[in-house]
Amino acid sequence: MDQSGRASTEQPILYVLDTNVLIHDPNALLNFEEHHVAIPMTVLEELDKLKAGKHSVAAECRQAIRMIDQILGEATPEQVERGVPIQRGKSGPRGSMSILMSRRAEPIMLLPENLNDNKIINQLVELRSRHPGTSVVLVTKDINMRLKARACGIESEDYHTDQLVDDVSLLSQGYHDLEGSFWDRVNKVETRQGHGKTWHTVQMLEKLPVHINDFILDAQGFVGWVKEVGENELLILDMHHEQLMHQEAWGLRPRDIYQSLALYALLDPDIHLVNLSGAAGSGKTILALAAAIEQTMVSKRYRRIIATRSVQGLDQEIGFLPGTEAEKMEPWLGAITDNLEALHMEDESTNGSVDYILQKVPMQFKSLNYIRGRSFQQSLILIDECQNLTPHQMKTIITRAGSGSKVVCLGNLAQIDTPYLSAPSSGLTYLTERFKDFPHGVHVTLQGVPRSVLAEFAEANM
Repeated sequence: MDQSGRASTEQPILYVLDTNVLIHDPNALLNFEEHHVAIPMTVLEELDKLKAGKHSVAAECRQAIRMIDQILGEATPEQVERGVPIQRGKSGPRGSMSILMSRRAEPIMLLPENLNDNKIINQLVELRSRHPGTSVVLVTKDINMRLKARACGIESEDYHTDQLVDDVSLLSQGYHDLEGSFWDRVNKVETRQGHGKTWHTVQMLEKLPVHINDFILDAQGFVGWVKEVGENELLILDMHHEQLMHQEAWGLRPRDIYQSLALYALLDPDIHLVNLSGAAGSGKTILALAAAIEQTMVSKRYRRIIATRSVQGLDQEIGFLPGTEAEKMEPWLGAITDNLEALHMEDESTNGSVDYILQKVPMQFKSLNYIRGRSFQQSLILIDECQNLTPHQMKTIITRAGSGSKVVCLGNLAQIDTPYLSAPSSGLTYLTERFKDFPHGVHVTLQGVPRSVLAEFAEANM
């Protein structure tokens, strides 16, 4: 099977990869199994232009170039054009890769070649005319390029090897709201207490579609935290509704049960990854910030807070802003300072309080570009706007967490600003699906828009 799920055929398919595919996943070359992968010369030129600099795609371009070089090895020019077998560890070679070049003195030109996309499409039309029996498929994240290819008679498709779900409505919310009583669904229960906690080992009448660290809520006020999942048996930590609602972090109390669950996970030292999603104004950033300050200033669990976010245009524009890295990042991290102000609204001088906190709290504003290659020990890493990250970028950032660190990812799948990303292919979706059974990770989808009546109406009606 290849990346699109097609069944293997006697004649391997020739997949031609666009630049954005290699930026999205530098290892994409390895994901087409027994088929042939071709890289147009135009794509190599684009990678070469983008490989330098400090923008976020530069590292992906360099990695893709190294992967291409590794596969080609010592191949001759003839072999490079014909196709070099792709080595796959102990299983040996499977599939092949070539560099696609135009060989006609007068190449076929269906589209004006003022755009690189058009050059690639024309090249594929020419290739198919030279080899009419070859099945050629263009793989690109660019919808418009797929439309143009289709108009020219070239089959095209999106790259979705790292897309784990087709419909984000199928994603786990991190909790299960049950009608009636949870106990009506239980066949047998054994309860034990220890260290001030109540544990239930329950046998269910019917299997619930739950994962480790999911929460169970019922209409009777029961809140349970799933800690082990068996065939038809669950180990549940009994959470007390009132205690959850009366939690506090840096003076902030949750407004509903969903914020309570998120705050509990943020403050739990055994949880190393917290993934909060939800609509604008649902409380993601303010909860994360309050918990972060509480654990650096009061409990001293973490030595510092690393705050960063993904923003369209940041990679290019940060270099032209004046000042240090922190000063350059400040305009982009306005959400952090806005929420600091909200946490200190009751103070006599809000501005004075915020300035004092920024001086006293060991908080560092970091560009995503400067996080690569770093290892942050005993830090709380706060990543905002995660919906604009690719799965590969998400992995790059999370693997920066060192010993004693915690990562908090925040995002809203309804506000994706990055070209070539959609809700199903977003790094936030990938993270949610990949970590749904991680025993030290929690995902909570926050509800409602407590920001204001205006914001709530806009979220629902615009």
